[in-house]
Amino acid sequence: MINWHFFPKSAKTPNHLIKVVNVFNNQRSKINSEIHTLDSNAVLETVRNDLEENGFLVETSKKKEGKIIVPVLFGINGQLDKYFEADGLNKEYKTVIEVEAGRGYANNQFLKDLFQACVMHDIDYLYVFSES
Repeated sequence: MINWHFFPKSAKTPNHLIKVVNVFNNQRSKINSEIHTLDSNAVLETVRNDLEENGFLVETSKKKEGKIIVPVLFGINGQLDKYFEADGLNKEYKTVIEVEAGRGYANNQFLKDLFQACVMHDIDYLYVFSES
């Protein structure tokens, strides 16, 4: 079982985030870092289908056309001026997913993920999967 927290602790965890937790729990035997040495992309690929079944767009590659762009700032005439990329996005539930494994976990990448999610346009929730 994957340990997780929802913040603020005074609020009940939304159902759509419980479903995301279940996706990762259901694939635990394939992504467990005690057994496997997977990078973030391999973990994301393992959970891709289940996330997509739950309404998430999921990054398909590191090439421009495979990335998920989430707006941050808008410039002249409302044109996109700044954006961040996410591993997964559910527009309906205003949720981004970031998967951190290997080096990303060791370097506390989740702190950068948290900052970026805080300034993303129309995003209310961040789900970070992080394993050593």
